[in-house]
Amino acid sequence: MGDVLVLNSGSSSIKFALFGADLSKRTSGSAVEIGGASSLVLNGTRQEVSLPDHVAALEAIFRSLEEAGVDLVNLAAAAHRVVHGGRNLRAPCLVTPDIADEIGRCSPLAPLHNPHNLAAIRAVAELAPNLPQCVSFDTAFHASNPDVARRYAIPDSAVEDGLQRYGFHGISYESLVLKLPELSANVLPDKILAMHLGNGASLCAIGNGRSVATTMGYSPLEGLTMGTRSGSIDANVVLKLVADHGLQRTSEILNKESGLLGLGGESDMRKLHQMGTTKSEFAIDHFCYWVVRHAGSMIAAMGGLDAIVFTGGIGENDAVVRRKILEGLAWLGIDLDPNANASGASKLHTPSSKKMVWIVPAEEEEMIARSAQAIMEEH
Repeated sequence: MGDVLVLNSGSSSIKFALFGADLSKRTSGSAVEIGGASSLVLNGTRQEVSLPDHVAALEAIFRSLEEAGVDLVNLAAAAHRVVHGGRNLRAPCLVTPDIADEIGRCSPLAPLHNPHNLAAIRAVAELAPNLPQCVSFDTAFHASNPDVARRYAIPDSAVEDGLQRYGFHGISYESLVLKLPELSANVLPDKILAMHLGNGASLCAIGNGRSVATTMGYSPLEGLTMGTRSGSIDANVVLKLVADHGLQRTSEILNKESGLLGLGGESDMRKLHQMGTTKSEFAIDHFCYWVVRHAGSMIAAMGGLDAIVFTGGIGENDAVVRRKILEGLAWLGIDLDPNANASGASKLHTPSSKKMVWIVPAEEEEMIARSAQAIMEEH
């Protein structure tokens, strides 16, 4: 099995990482500010270069890898992160013309992501037509949710238009399921409350290794308080905002100006801690309160709890937020080891705790590479 090149394409950037057959990360970088004052970063070294579009960006990435000694001919595959797989793309797969068309059909569900994901797929096909391409979907892990969890209580005609709960951060949760037994030197707990906490944040109820419920819904806007997203909100509040401000302005308010930013004046949790103002403290408390509140829903969906797992930038690095959340869930019989929490250890619970608590670093790129390897071995 050759190396796998993982690509995560956004509107103005492409992040990339090269993984060896043993899933070790050999090199990584990004093409940023595509279409503007662009540059290419490889292993921390930045080079200013003209990148008018995604094809030019990928050409520059391929060229930089070749200059670094990577033989692109020997790559096993290019593997892409795709945000939305819709109702039909429910597992990682090899890219075919039909799969590419289906990703395009999902673009209305993720207009800020899927078109750019697809642009990278088509650019690679143009630049390296013989290189196999694989895709992993952020929504796929949640395809195991039961119908009662996915369905909004709206008419069938709306559901036929694709209006249902999909959930996101699925690649992170799938990786967590694989990584936790390695960290704990034990079997995977039956009932896991997984918390992917970052600028985007969600919870996932994982029963027997499968997603049974999650907090994000039709879009990443639903669920927890996030960096700039409001999280769950009364639909009539949305309608009032649309009546007052129009559709586009309302979208900007809910997606880009709300959440921690709207509450505390900053979207970055680290800056909120540093501010130490009444508003910033309230924003942090709001974030933690709604994690705890939604956690009860996830635990109910599983019918119990064996372990809590933190991942994502805030989940892995913010001891204060972890402590506040676990204090809110202390009624479950959680006994937090304060020293382990302060140091960011993998195991956060004491021997007397009735529930396990772990930190599992998010390894989404590695998970995408792992899935691509499995696909290529199958084919």
